[in-house]
Amino acid sequence: MSRTPCARATAALLACAVLTGLAGCGGDADRPRRAGTLLDRTDDEGHRYRQVRGEGAPEVAVVVQPDADPARGWYLRVRVRHFRLSPAGTPAVAVRGRGYVQLSLDGHRLSRLRGAAYRLPAARLSRGTHHVTARLHADDHTVWAVEGKPVEATADLTASGAEAAPVG
Repeated sequence: MSRTPCARATAALLACAVLTGLAGCGGDADRPRRAGTLLDRTDDEGHRYRQVRGEGAPEVAVVVQPDADPARGWYLRVRVRHFRLSPAGTPAVAVRGRGYVQLSLDGHRLSRLRGAAYRLPAARLSRGTHHVTARLHADDHTVWAVEGKPVEATADLTASGAEAAPVG
């Protein structure tokens, strides 16, 4: 029996609805999920905090390792849990558990990471102890927060090389 294009489309839509539990074709990978509650609080750069519950909330850690040749610099690696780094070009929409890492050195923005590693050249550091902070942001640039505090981690880095230009 031959079906009209309209009948075929209707049958395909019904099959899709049955298979996906009336949630629509293609799953929800391309649709934003509930992404927390915006708070009135902002960080020093004016990014609003986006509150999520503690259970299953994103987590971040930052690991600092010197290069084999200390004159070359340091490797900064971030480790995330309950979080996926979005690729460059991702739409500016907050999706729970996704986004990027804002990396800072002594309170100054260093880089926006869409990957898990960053090489910090030795020339960027003056002698002394520095603080490297990795903070999780949603793709809409809001800051992921739990209990009103940003989801972030800080590690110390001590440079013993020659004086260098200040960061910033």
